[in-house]
Amino acid sequence: MAMKIRLARGGSKKRPFYRIVAADSRMPRDGRFIEKLGTYNPLLPKDSEERVKMDIEKIQDWISKGAQPTERVARMLEAAGVKEKVARNNPKKGTPGKKAQERVEEKAAKAAAAAEAAAAPAEEASADEAAAE
Repeated sequence: MAMKIRLARGGSKKRPFYRIVAADSRMPRDGRFIEKLGTYNPLLPKDSEERVKMDIEKIQDWISKGAQPTERVARMLEAAGVKEKVARNNPKKGTPGKKAQERVEEKAAKAAAAAEAAAAPAEEASADEAAAE
């Protein structure tokens, strides 16, 4: 049985509240879970102690039994100092979309055209000076 430590959503519409639970990975997100390990209230300020409450001992016990925390819970555990920080890399996430890339190309083309236009009168002036001498 694959165990996960994950968030189960509660609260009403547009007022989220999450429980940190240990559950079988095959169960629905808000469905059956084995044990409640803490709470997370994203509506509170980030520096509030009430925002994330976790029973660290229970979480460590579940991790020792083989439960895998989800990405979001793992970040919470890293912030609490329970788990070592893992370097994350998602190079595709930071790349601009198609339209943004097209705008950059258009801007570069306009800049190149402006540079050529500015360079052309300077070349003509230097050619005129050379012809006058």
